[in-house]
Amino acid sequence: MTFSVAGFCRETGQFGTAISSSSICVASRCPFIAPGKGAVLTQNVTNPELGQMGVRLLEQGLDAERVLTTLREHEAYPEWRQLIVLDGDGRSAMHSGAETLGVHATRQGRDCVAGGNMLAETGVIDAMIAAFESHDGELAERLLAAMDAGLAAGGEMGPVYSAGLKVTDQASWPVVDLRVDWHIAPLTELRMIWDHYRPQRDTYVLRAVRPDESPSYGVPGDER
Repeated sequence: MTFSVAGFCRETGQFGTAISSSSICVASRCPFIAPGKGAVLTQNVTNPELGQMGVRLLEQGLDAERVLTTLREHEAYPEWRQLIVLDGDGRSAMHSGAETLGVHATRQGRDCVAGGNMLAETGVIDAMIAAFESHDGELAERLLAAMDAGLAAGGEMGPVYSAGLKVTDQASWPVVDLRVDWHIAPLTELRMIWDHYRPQRDTYVLRAVRPDESPSYGVPGDER
């Protein structure tokens, strides 16, 4: 019921994920990122604990394959899980258990990895990888391009209703953490939110590190 992508930008050191699903609030439980270390996506019949554990393992310096092996050994029901790991060097590892729902696929790309279940067809994931690798622009744009390509290639078997975009940079928190928890066109809505947030993103980081230099947008209710 989900398709997703994780990516790494070698120029900026950013890591990010984008995800969409027919389930509500998918971004609240599936994507996890360790700033500067990598990303983990836990989906299908989701166990968020695996994402939390994967982040801790990435922070300890384990590579993608070792993280995945450890997660599979820890999980009592690995046959129900679909897991995707991207490490700090852009290497990836993937697992789709025997109980993964419907048509499912995972693919590795250059500094990216994508996967999904209950897909219209496996070519959805191929389209996502191709779009990420060929698209110019910053990481968030490439992740959204991958999601748009996946949807255009058929996406899930049915409609999707939630989506999320998360990117980490030099800060210890995600500098982009956008969600659409329930909407008839969640990826369109997510793109709209990103287009509005992008011009303000760096200012919100500046407010944290140099509040004396940060501007205010003059919006009623906006905290400085």
